[in-house]
Amino acid sequence: MKTITLRFLLREPLEVKRLTRAGESITVTDHGSLLCVIRPAGRKESIGAEAGRRKAIHEISPHVLLERSPRVGAAKLPGLSRVSRAAR
Repeated sequence: MKTITLRFLLREPLEVKRLTRAGESITVTDHGSLLCVIRPAGRKESIGAEAGRRKAIHEISPHVLLERSPRVGAAKLPGLSRVSRAAR
């Protein structure tokens, strides 16, 4: 697995495309923190990994669905986003 920066992904998309076509997974970071993982198309997870993922989703989903969402208006969301960035 190769690690690249977000800047590299945006400036060299053909290089990233070449790497993924070769079958290599790519981790994209932004200021050192994981942003996403790019995997080649057609690459399937193993049966055990897929079963484990489905089991975890099945266990977590009832708890997530029962949680009450916070009552925040859409107008307040940008302000909350700025506050959370400043706290980092």
